[in-house]
Amino acid sequence: MKPGDHPDFYRFAPPPGTSRESTIRLDADGKFWHDGERVDHPALEKALHSWIALHPDDGRFMLTNGYDWTYFQVDDAPYTVRALRVAPEGVTLVLSDESEEPLAPETLHVGAKDALYAKVKGGRFAARFSRHAQTALAPILHEDKPGALRLTVGGREYPVG
Repeated sequence: MKPGDHPDFYRFAPPPGTSRESTIRLDADGKFWHDGERVDHPALEKALHSWIALHPDDGRFMLTNGYDWTYFQVDDAPYTVRALRVAPEGVTLVLSDESEEPLAPETLHVGAKDALYAKVKGGRFAARFSRHAQTALAPILHEDKPGALRLTVGGREYPVG
């Protein structure tokens, strides 16, 4: 059993002389930074992406590995859609934590700088499409008139908010 399995784990005080606040930041491109320096170690970056969670009491973003946790700053969306697979029956998203899940087409919307976003992880989190992933949607994303997009998936059309 990990300490994180205890029902009050996220309510325990931090170790003496430490804080639950950190200088870790996730930028809009899905890159982690610590103390102003880019986290470029592949294994650490992979781990950080897999540790993203919401604090159960205050809803703030945190990183947790089940043994410890800390708050961190998210500049845009906590997840990035890095790639996708388009099939006749649906779209599968490949997220920054290396998980895969089906796109919920009704959650797709346009945000800042014309970036596409969707809800992921059961609708609890937002994911920003990378340029590569957004371009991969081109065969099923249509513009009826300027600013009016629709997505065609599984024989159905969904307006893009």
